[in-house]
Amino acid sequence: MEQLIDAIALFRVPATWVKLAYPSKRGLGSWLENLDKRIKQLSDWKEDPIVVPRVTQISRLFNPQSFLTAIKQVVGRKYGWELNKVMIATDIMKKQYPEEVDQVARDGAYIFGLVLEGARWDTTTGQVDESRPKEMFCLMPVIYCKAQLTSGEGKEEKGFYYCPCYVTEDRGKTYVFTAQLKTRHNPRKWILAGVALLLDVESVNEDARKKEK
Repeated sequence: MEQLIDAIALFRVPATWVKLAYPSKRGLGSWLENLDKRIKQLSDWKEDPIVVPRVTQISRLFNPQSFLTAIKQVVGRKYGWELNKVMIATDIMKKQYPEEVDQVARDGAYIFGLVLEGARWDTTTGQVDESRPKEMFCLMPVIYCKAQLTSGEGKEEKGFYYCPCYVTEDRGKTYVFTAQLKTRHNPRKWILAGVALLLDVESVNEDARKKEK
C-alpha cells in the first residue's frame, strides 16, 4: 500500500498496474485518460460487433499485432492464400484524421495513431523527410494497411524505407510490424538516424489536435 500511495503521489503508474497493463511510458494522469479511451473503443465494438469501424485507433489496442494478423487471416481466406505468404503493405493516406474517412477499407483496414520518431512525414510530397528543428515526433496521417501476397524474393522495393514500428520509445521487445514509407533519399539515411514508428507517445497522440487549434 505504501508503494501504491507513493506512486500516486508522484503521478506514476503503480508497478502492480504496470505488470497487468500494456507497455507505456505515460505519467499517471495521461495513462488513466488513455486507458479510458481504450476502453471506450472496445465498448463501441462490443455494442455493435457486426459494424466494421472505418478507422481503427491501433495505438489504443492491447495487442496491435493480433489486429494486423486478423487482417491477413480475413483477406487470406477471401482469396485462398496461405497465411505465411501474406504480408501487410502500408499506404499513407492524404487524410490527416479519422473523421475525414467516409468508407471502410477493402482487403485491409484504415488505422490511425502512429507517430514517426527521428523524421517527419511531408504531406505535400507524401514522403519521409528530415524533422523540423526541435520536433522529435510527427503524428502520421491515416494509414491503409492492406494484406497482400509477398513477392517471395525477400528483396526490398526501391524508393521505400522499411520502417519498424514499436509500441513505445523503448522499442526493443515492443516491435509490432514493418511499414513501407516512400522516400526520395537513400533508405540508409533513415536507418542511421534510427527512424521508427511508435504507437504510444504521450506528447503527440493526445495533444496534436490541441496544438493545431
